[in-house]
Amino acid sequence: MIRVVLVHPQIPPNTGNIARTCAATGTELHLVGPLGFEISDRYLKRAGLDYWPYVKLYSHESLDTFTAVYQQLGGRWIGFSTTGKYSYVQFEFQANDWLLFGSETMGLPSHILDTCEATVFIPMSQPRVRSLNLSVSVAVGLFEARRQLGYLG
Repeated sequence: MIRVVLVHPQIPPNTGNIARTCAATGTELHLVGPLGFEISDRYLKRAGLDYWPYVKLYSHESLDTFTAVYQQLGGRWIGFSTTGKYSYVQFEFQANDWLLFGSETMGLPSHILDTCEATVFIPMSQPRVRSLNLSVSVAVGLFEARRQLGYLG
C-alpha cells in the first residue's frame, strides 16, 4: 500500500487538502513533526471538510519515531524534490513505497533525501517557477503511483 508522508508541514490548509486526497484514495497519511501548526487548527480541519473520519492519519513526534515505524513495516522511501534524480512519470513505483514530501518552505532536508531509495521530481516548463503547491505535488505523485499500480480502475 502506497503511503504519503509529510515531513515538517507548515501550512494547515495544504495538509487539510492532502488529507482529503488521502481520504478519497484510502491512502495512509503520516505527519512527521515538528509541525508548523496544531492538529486541532481550524484551517486544517476546514480544508479537510467532513472527511476526517475517513483519513488514516498517523502523527509522529519526530523523524526518529517515524523511522522506527517505517523500519517495522518496510518499503522504500521515495523523496519528492525539485532536485530529484528521476521524473515521477519515468520512475517505477511499488506498492510498498512511502512518498515523502518536505515542508512548503524548505522541501525535504538533504539528510532525509540522502536516505531515500530514490528521489523524483515533477517537471515544469517554466524555469522561473521553483515548485508546485505541496497539496498539488502530493496529488500528482500519488495518482501517478496509483495509476502505475492499477489502483485507478
